[in-house]
Amino acid sequence: MILFNRLKSDCISDWKSYSEHEFVEQMGSGTLAKESFQHYLVQDYLFLIQFARAYALAIYKSRNLSEMRGCLEGLKAILDTEMQLHLKLCAEWGLDAKTIEKTPEAKSTIAYTRYVLEAGQAGDILDLFVALSPCMIGYAEIGARLSKLPKGQSDDNPYNVWISEYASDGYQEVADGAGALLDSLAETSFTEARYPRLLELFRQATRLEADFWTMGMELLD
Repeated sequence: MILFNRLKSDCISDWKSYSEHEFVEQMGSGTLAKESFQHYLVQDYLFLIQFARAYALAIYKSRNLSEMRGCLEGLKAILDTEMQLHLKLCAEWGLDAKTIEKTPEAKSTIAYTRYVLEAGQAGDILDLFVALSPCMIGYAEIGARLSKLPKGQSDDNPYNVWISEYASDGYQEVADGAGALLDSLAETSFTEARYPRLLELFRQATRLEADFWTMGMELLD
């Protein structure tokens, strides 16, 4: 993940604010308020609908079949894994897909997802993948770290299912694939002249990720 790690290193303060957000830390310790997680999870389901569209856009923007297949793996992870996990957890509170999809999108949900979609519509596939990477790769990093905490995957942690999913070998492979695809795109599309723009896309997406955790913790609409 050469490009990803460079981007992350160059905005490390924003990255830590996202990946070590209080919402995340409280999930790891199992102390996060139930209503905060519920609010986040419903909004994250709505978020994933838009991110699925972003990956579909990435397929359209792809320049060859290899890139299309790489983007398809991300799309499948959203539709077949992440969204199903959300529905499974929400079902425990009596919420089904139709009910969730009728929930209004929070401002943070709209801000983040439309930012990424705009990045893809205005730019090329490299712009889009840079904007997508804090989510896809960041969740893998967060899941792996939380799984190693004393209560990360403990049976008495109510968030152990979420942590286990993002720490799983399957999701880690998807994230690794996203990093490899990002590097592959950079091989043919990256120039140093583009880097400031790519860094700004990455930085803003990372900040919007942190805002999304804050939305969940503070129950913002």
